[in-house]
Amino acid sequence: MPSQNPLLHSRKNVHDTPRVRLAGLVAIALLSIFCTVQTAAATPPQRVISMAPSITESLFAMGAGDRVVGRTEFCKWPEEACKRTNVGGMLNPSTETWVQLRPDLIIFLETSDRMAEKARSLGLKTMMVNMNRIEDIFTSWEQMGDALGIPDQSQSLISSVRGKIESIKARIKKSDRKKTLLLLGDSSDPARDLYAVGPSTFLGQLVFLAGGDNILKDTEIDYPRVSKEFILAQSPQVIIEAGPKSNVTPGEYQQRMQEWGRYPSIRAVQNKQIYFIGEDYAVLPGPRLHLILRRFAEAIHPELFTTGSDQ
Repeated sequence: MPSQNPLLHSRKNVHDTPRVRLAGLVAIALLSIFCTVQTAAATPPQRVISMAPSITESLFAMGAGDRVVGRTEFCKWPEEACKRTNVGGMLNPSTETWVQLRPDLIIFLETSDRMAEKARSLGLKTMMVNMNRIEDIFTSWEQMGDALGIPDQSQSLISSVRGKIESIKARIKKSDRKKTLLLLGDSSDPARDLYAVGPSTFLGQLVFLAGGDNILKDTEIDYPRVSKEFILAQSPQVIIEAGPKSNVTPGEYQQRMQEWGRYPSIRAVQNKQIYFIGEDYAVLPGPRLHLILRRFAEAIHPELFTTGSDQ
């Protein structure tokens, strides 16, 4: 016999009205949309534009090269990177190309803040990294790995490079330290002011790790100009010139050594410890950091390294 309880009968009707059923369907639909948005937001970037060679090299080294859709005209390594779309220079990129590539992330060095602001004004997502010091470089790799959802790969890169650096440090740790001058650019005329590397930069730190004591130890400027008089007064034991213009031919090498020979009181001139490092990685804060250290260590302590020995 059906229940005559009006309360029970009323509750059954409330749960079975078309309005309530519609509200339930709407709630389910909204929940589905919310979950879809959350999933999309959690998807790591798949189309990345790199705005510096050091960033491009780092992305490829941590296994994210397939996500790089754009790079600057200065990004030359690895070879695969050259196949990516050229977006122009670091200071004068093609913003139209940015937009055409439909990136979900553009990665800049912190020194390119104006360009990053331009990208944001176009509605593009950006990320800034600092590679001024060695630990900054490692931190930037962690940040990029986290942003791309590949933290294990970035940690593997960090461990690998740290290990290679430690291996070189161990080789030279018992050797005497040498007063060293690291120059950037063209030193074909030592009589004019030259640009040098300060001790707090990643290059300056690598000089120290390689067994050199930077003769610019008292400066807070990253890349100061130094005069001939300063170099004569400090008389460094080792002079290293690094950068693209240091990729000299045998004839150019002889000419530069002759120019330095005009200042025989400098110990590096006396000992013929003047070196030119022109490899493309020589001044880049990227995953070939240990190779720069190796070249500096070979220059400062050549007796500890032999041609063809382990890299």
